[in-house]
Amino acid sequence: MEAIDVGYRHFDTAAIYNTESEVGEAIRMKIEEGVIKREDIFLTTKLWNTHHKREEVIIAMKETLNKTGLDYVDLFLMHWPIGVNADYTHSDTDFMETWHAMEDMVKLGFTKSIGLSNFNKMQIQRVLNEGTIKPVALQIEVHPQIIQEELIAFAKAEGIVVMGYSPFGSLVMRFGMEFPGPKMDDPVDRNVVPIPKTVNPKRLMENINIFDFKLEEDEIEKINQFDSNTRYTLPSFWQTHPYYPFEQIPNPIPDPFRS
Repeated sequence: MEAIDVGYRHFDTAAIYNTESEVGEAIRMKIEEGVIKREDIFLTTKLWNTHHKREEVIIAMKETLNKTGLDYVDLFLMHWPIGVNADYTHSDTDFMETWHAMEDMVKLGFTKSIGLSNFNKMQIQRVLNEGTIKPVALQIEVHPQIIQEELIAFAKAEGIVVMGYSPFGSLVMRFGMEFPGPKMDDPVDRNVVPIPKTVNPKRLMENINIFDFKLEEDEIEKINQFDSNTRYTLPSFWQTHPYYPFEQIPNPIPDPFRS
């Protein structure tokens, strides 16, 4: 609720985060208090991998609306191109089947728009070629250690808004402002929508005040030198899945969903 009070209007959640109820409650409370109207808020949520079959998408969507207590969401993302069964064994559900079901959610008025998360370039191109509704957004990991220039340029050329999660990575830098302020500005300078995550009131204010801080070109170049294509969100336990979007690694980690 404090985030709304200080000026935040975009909220990013997902079925797997187990925060949809809390986010929805905060939004509804502030609407009741007259602080905001529903149209002032942009709510993003994500479809989890266990609901990729066409008939399961609407079930997941209705669960989200029930948890949030809202009539619609603003953006519904496919969290991963990977579908799994209830026991987390691999599902052979084609992500295009999932996408077409998500298109139905737009037509039913349950979401204003749909998009993708953690898709690679080839997978995005397939959605563009075979879908009837274009993805409006792509959420990917973006920070100084994985700047994703090529993928961002591709998405922008297709008119897709890029949203960057984990915008701070593990680097601690100070540019005359306490971390993470300047690093928050780096994705903004690249026309990437950053997705900050904090419950610290001080950080809430720092993040929302990023437009008071501007990185110089040489500072951006210095930050980009840290690019090592290092992912902190790397579910290598799924790397044998036919729709795994990243390169395989020699020693995948155990699957936490099946342990």
